[in-house]
Amino acid sequence: MSPKLVSIGFGNSVVSRRVIAIISPNAAPIRRLRDEAREEKRLIDATQGRRTRSVLITDSNHVILSAIQSETIAQRFSPEGTLSPEDLEE
Repeated sequence: MSPKLVSIGFGNSVVSRRVIAIISPNAAPIRRLRDEAREEKRLIDATQGRRTRSVLITDSNHVILSAIQSETIAQRFSPEGTLSPEDLEE
């Protein structure tokens, strides 16, 4: 079985089973996480120079920045392509 690729914008994709979290970049702890990843060469910037709207964390501890909203990326992980509001609140 081939890995499922999920688009994170601008022709960039991630392997769905490797992503453990999709989070908003606005909180201070997330900014620290991003800065630490940059220092340790674990940061992947897939924003194409645009504003970061979501941060993906992988099982290999890499941090991926995307210009696509967290909710939109989360919907792409769903088998039907849609999530209920309850799914997003958990």
